[in-house]
Amino acid sequence: MQSQHVAPRPAPASGPVVDVGQAEAALVEHYPRLVRLAYLVLPPGLGRSRRVLTAHALTQRALPRGRATASLIPAQAKTAAESLWEGRDGDPGYALVRLRVVRSALEAGRPLKRTAWPKRAQLPWPLPQVWGLRLFPRSGGADELALDQRLSALSGPARAAYVLRGLEKLPEDGVRKLLRAAGVAHPASAVREAGRVPVQDALLLSPEFDPCSLQARPTDLMRRRQHTKAALAAVAAVAVCGALLTLPDGGWGPDGAAAPSDVQNPAVRAALDPAGLTKVPPTAWTTSARTDFSVWPARGGLTRDTALLRRALVVWARPGGSVRVSATPGTPSGPPAGPPQLLYAGRVDAARVVVFYDGLRIVRYAEPDKGTGGAALDFARVDGASGAEADAVVLGRADGDVRYLTAPWVTGAAERDLLRPRSGAMDLGPDHGVTAPLAGRARQTGSCTSWNVLELTDGSGTRLLTDLGELTPAHLTVGRPGAPREVSGAAALRAWSPFACSLSTVWSQGVRSVNAWEYARQKLPDGSGEASWVCTRADTWRGGGPRVLAQFHTPGGRYGAVAAKAESVPACGAKDPHVLAGVLWKSAAGTWYLLAAGSKGTASIGATGGASGSARGNVLAVRTRQGVRAGLKGTLDDGREISGLR
Repeated sequence: MQSQHVAPRPAPASGPVVDVGQAEAALVEHYPRLVRLAYLVLPPGLGRSRRVLTAHALTQRALPRGRATASLIPAQAKTAAESLWEGRDGDPGYALVRLRVVRSALEAGRPLKRTAWPKRAQLPWPLPQVWGLRLFPRSGGADELALDQRLSALSGPARAAYVLRGLEKLPEDGVRKLLRAAGVAHPASAVREAGRVPVQDALLLSPEFDPCSLQARPTDLMRRRQHTKAALAAVAAVAVCGALLTLPDGGWGPDGAAAPSDVQNPAVRAALDPAGLTKVPPTAWTTSARTDFSVWPARGGLTRDTALLRRALVVWARPGGSVRVSATPGTPSGPPAGPPQLLYAGRVDAARVVVFYDGLRIVRYAEPDKGTGGAALDFARVDGASGAEADAVVLGRADGDVRYLTAPWVTGAAERDLLRPRSGAMDLGPDHGVTAPLAGRARQTGSCTSWNVLELTDGSGTRLLTDLGELTPAHLTVGRPGAPREVSGAAALRAWSPFACSLSTVWSQGVRSVNAWEYARQKLPDGSGEASWVCTRADTWRGGGPRVLAQFHTPGGRYGAVAAKAESVPACGAKDPHVLAGVLWKSAAGTWYLLAAGSKGTASIGATGGASGSARGNVLAVRTRQGVRAGLKGTLDDGREISGLR
C-alpha cells in the first residue's frame, strides 16, 4: 500500500455522542461483520493466518476508552425522506466502531518509516494469540480466489472502498465521507480505483472471507521443536555468558549464522567471495539451445547486496547450530566446490532470500528481514533438469501459501485446483519472475478437499507442477510410460482429478515427476458402468526409490482408491510398463467381488488363495466375500509371468 493514499487523521466530524457502553454493545452485536470488514481491508500480503489474528485484534481495539463523537456518514443508500440513523446502520455506536476498524486496518497496512513513529495499529498486540496453530478461513471456489486476487491488486483505500460499498452497502458519497474520516487523502480516487473491480457483493459474504469461521492446522512441528531447543539454549547462554553478549563483535557479523571455523582450502575460499558469483545476462536464454537453470538470469532487488551474498555463501559452507538445514533425499549438503551461479537475491514476504545453483543443486538461504535468528538453508538436487523440471523454484512459504520464482521463458503462471478440473485458473503473474502467493496444500491432516497446482505457460505450451514440500515442484504428466503428455486440456485434467490427493503419499520424497496412466478399463459385474484402472508413478531425482500406486476409480466417484502400491520396482515405468493389481469391491446389491486388471499385453489373469478364478484377457472378476486375501498372477502375450503389485 502506498503511503501517499493516506492523509493525516482529520478532526472528528460533528455527530451523535457515543459513550463506551453503547459502542461496546454495537461491537459485540456486530462483531463477526466488523471482523470480516477488517479482514477484507487488511493487505493480503500479510498471509491468511496473520490477517485473521490482526483483524480480530483491530476490531477488539476499536472500542473507545470513553465518550466519542460518531461521524454522520450514511451506511446505505436512502431516500431523502428516510432517517439517516435507522436499524443497525443507523446506530451511532456501530458507525463509530466501524470507522475505527476501517481506520486501524488502513493504518496497519502502511509500511513502517524510520523517520516517523509507528501508528498504534502498526504495532503488534498481545491479544489475541494462538500458540501452536495456524488459523485461516475455509477455502472457497475459483470465484472467491479470483476476487481475492483482484482485491490484492488494489491499494488499501481502494480495497476499503470496494468492501464498504459491497459489504456495508454504502453509497459512493458515504464511502468518500467515511474514507475521509478514516484519514484517506484522496477518497474520490480510491472509489474510482475500486470501481474497476466488478461488483460481486455476494462473494464478500462467503466463508472464504469469514475470519470467525476458521480451520486450524499445526504450525511447522519440526521447526517449532528446533526453536524451542534454540530458545532454551539461548536462555542458558544469557544466564551464563550474559556479559559476553554486549561485546561489539558478538552480534550478526559478516559471517552471520556460520559456524566459527577457518576455511583453508583456496578453492572453497574463492567460492565464498561474492565477487566470484556467476551472474547470467538477462537475455542469455533467448539465444541458448538449453532450457535449464544454467541460463537463468540473476533476479531480485538485493543482487548487489554484498554483505547478504557473503553471509549466504559462508553459511552454506559451514552452517552454525542455529541454522535449520534441510535437503531432499539423496542430495549432498556440502559446501560449494567453486563459485556458484546466483539465481535470486531479494525480499520475499518477511525474509531476505538468496537462491544459488551449482550445476547439481539448488540452494536456498533465507534469513529474517529483521532480527538475527531463524536462518534456514535448503538443498534440492536438480542434476539433469530441463524444460518443465527447470521452470520454477520455491522462493518462500508463509501461512501455507507458496511463492515461486519462474524461468525467464515462462510467460504466464496460474493457480488451479486439480480436484475441480472444470474450474478456472487464477492468474498469479508473475512479476519479474516472482508469482503471487499460491494457496499451497501442505500435507493434509483431514479430508482432502482441494489440491492446488501451478500452471505455467511458455512458447511451447502449458505445463502443470505441484508443490510436494520441496524447493522444486514436481512435474505432472499423463499417458503411457515412455511417451507421457502434459496435463493441458480438459481431458488430461479430468484424468488427474480423482487421483490428486494421492500425491500426499510422496510428500518430501525428492520427487522429480509424477505420471498418471490409465492402463485398463473394466465393466463392473453388476452392470453399474465401467471402472478405470490408473497407475501413478513418482520418479525421484536420485533415480531409485520410485513409488508406484495402482488406483481404482468407479463411475461417479470423486476419489480413486489405492488398490496396490510398491517401491523401487520397474512396473508402470518406461523400462517395463506392465502392471497388474486387484481390489475387493462391493456392488450396489451388496455382493463382494475380487476385481483385477493388467495393462495392455496381458494375456490372462489368475487369482489364488481366498478367491480363486482365472480369465483370458487383461481383466478378472471373481465373486468372493469380504476380507479375503488373494494373490494375483498374470501372463503376458510373450509368455512372461508377472505378479500383482502389493
